[in-house]
Amino acid sequence: MAFRVRDNVPGVAAALSVVSLALVFGAVLGYIPASLLPHVSESALDLIPHVNAVLSTTAIVTIVLGVRAIRRGNVARHRTLMLSTLGLFIGFLVLYLYRLTILEGPTEFPSQGVVYQFVYLPTLAVHILLAIVCIPLLYYVLLLAVTRPIEEIYETRHKTVGRVAASLWLVSFVLGDVVYSLLHLVN
Repeated sequence: MAFRVRDNVPGVAAALSVVSLALVFGAVLGYIPASLLPHVSESALDLIPHVNAVLSTTAIVTIVLGVRAIRRGNVARHRTLMLSTLGLFIGFLVLYLYRLTILEGPTEFPSQGVVYQFVYLPTLAVHILLAIVCIPLLYYVLLLAVTRPIEEIYETRHKTVGRVAASLWLVSFVLGDVVYSLLHLVN
């Protein structure tokens, strides 16, 4: 009997989540040597947070439009928008991890005062937590969507899990924009 992803969506989603999170944490914790990555100019590195803010804001729009499309019954548009959001998320993550690995650390908050302690850190923590929680949910709904004809998707938990995933993903992107604003615009 051959292994079929459609028959093992929860297990495949879990395995992909573990591998993805291991790669992310490996990059964050410095286990991926910067020498293995291509080098870009300092000015290009400095642009990454701004490009990521654009990617994040665009992802907010595509999530909202994707939810709106499915509520109106436009499955093709929903699929296109949600896959676009996934591409934006991957682009964001690759650029963020690249910059983090090359520069050996995240951008420092300019001060250690009240805004840092009571706004920036909690916002950053919730943003990161939601981004991590979204990974298995996103794999799950994506695998359900790509392994079944559209008619069969309605018989799965895609809608239920997708609502949770889209909501958490949306909040994570919004909080990411707040973190960006606190780091680059407010201070």
